[in-house]
Amino acid sequence: MDYVIASTYNNYIEAHLAMGNLQSESINCWLKDENTVTIDPILTNAVGGIKLMVAQPQIGRALDILKNTKKEYQQQHPCPHCGSTNVEYVSTPKKASNWLGTLINLLLGIGAPLPVDKVHHCFDCGYEYEAQ
Repeated sequence: MDYVIASTYNNYIEAHLAMGNLQSESINCWLKDENTVTIDPILTNAVGGIKLMVAQPQIGRALDILKNTKKEYQQQHPCPHCGSTNVEYVSTPKKASNWLGTLINLLLGIGAPLPVDKVHHCFDCGYEYEAQ
């Protein structure tokens, strides 16, 4: 059976939640490159993240489920500034602590990056806010 990429993830928690959601709907799927990204997060970009692989005949239904799940999440977290649901939970490079941590890691030769702050970002008005 042929498998195709339905979505990619930067961490195994989000990937497993999505996979579990699809499996609960009897969709045949698995995670590719999960171990590589989990063991060495620096390789995330090199391997393209954790890939949620879905059986070719079920890809349309799987994409619909993932899209609906994302839409439900966005409706639960509307932008408090403009009310838009065009919102995603993203890493923020704006905080000085994120840049300082990266610089220290480079100077000291530490392999693992420091945790990056994440915020909800509204793509309509540009407002960023912490999760409630």
